[in-house]
Amino acid sequence: MMSESMTSEMKICLQAWKDCQSACTEAMNYCADPQGQCLEMTLLCMMRDCAEMCMMCANLMSDGSEFMGRAALLCAEMCERCAMTCSQMNNPKLTELAVLCHRCAEQSKQVGTKAIAYFRRTNFVTEPTLLTSAIA
Repeated sequence: MMSESMTSEMKICLQAWKDCQSACTEAMNYCADPQGQCLEMTLLCMMRDCAEMCMMCANLMSDGSEFMGRAALLCAEMCERCAMTCSQMNNPKLTELAVLCHRCAEQSKQVGTKAIAYFRRTNFVTEPTLLTSAIA
């Protein structure tokens, strides 16, 4: 839906989300393997959350969602936290993931703060409509 009107900055961010999602999934498989020697549930959950958030942001951007900006800013926070945790693990595979997550966080911040300029999808839901449906 958005492919014709995507800016180069948006395309770069979309690719960063796809790369980060893929890298987190790959790292989760690596860490879940006993040979990976970094089986820690907190880290696995963090990588899963990061991967899922990146995938969601890519979908929201592709759909032109007005919620993409806030999701991108949350994604930036999640990616940065995953990067910090991975970099502390003293594992070359996770150090690579930390670099990707940090890069993704930076791209997410840039796009997230400018999202209002990118998306102007018509919203047919108004505050009075929400109040009326909540009361009913």
